Amino acid sequence: MLQALGSATKTDEASFRVLNPNGGHAIAVGINAPLDVEIAGHVGYYCGGMNKSASILIDGNAGQGVGENMMSGLIHVRGDASQCAGATAHGGLLLIEGNASARCGISMKGADIVVKGSIGHLSGFMAQTGRLVSFGDAGEALGDSIYEARIYVRGKVESLGADCIEKELTDEHRAELFSLLTQAGEAHNVDVSDFRRYGSARKLYNFHIDNAGAY
Repeated sequence: MLQALGSATKTDEASFRVLNPNGGHAIAVGINAPLDVEIAGHVGYYCGGMNKSASILIDGNAGQGVGENMMSGLIHVRGDASQCAGATAHGGLLLIEGNASARCGISMKGADIVVKGSIGHLSGFMAQTGRLVSFGDAGEALGDSIYEARIYVRGKVESLGADCIEKELTDEHRAELFSLLTQAGEAHNVDVSDFRRYGSARKLYNFHIDNAGAY
């Protein structure tokens, strides 16, 4: 099964079901084809890493680095995700039904991450572009050293990281957020007005001696 997933070509269109994953690592990694993959159970590290074009459903919890460096497609986690979910992800949508642990969206580069629960500390750390949405709370140092990614949080934020500030939620951002909620199947259940937006204060782009302690 796993060999078949890895050898699928860009023109292949097929459906696969992975049974009894037993927390195995690196399942459905490096897919470069429009496949539908259902994983019936919990997975370990880096599930769906480097995903391109595939639609991956994880019917359980996911270990560290789910969707790491994904390029496109969809990864849907029906449970919780461990730390570094969507790390360095360039594109696609990572949808997590439960909570995500620390460093969710670290150094993300264009992907969309929607978490229906809460996110842990240092989420959005050094996030360059893309959108990170939390229906619940956010831990300490949210968006630390963030670049131009956008973070939306509905619940409580424990603290903001270096150079991350709360920003105005304009009509443009409401429309953007509504689109993400639609993709997550929650557009009619969650009000975009309940969210607050966070992003870069743009004070760390260039070195300044007064900010030396924050670099």
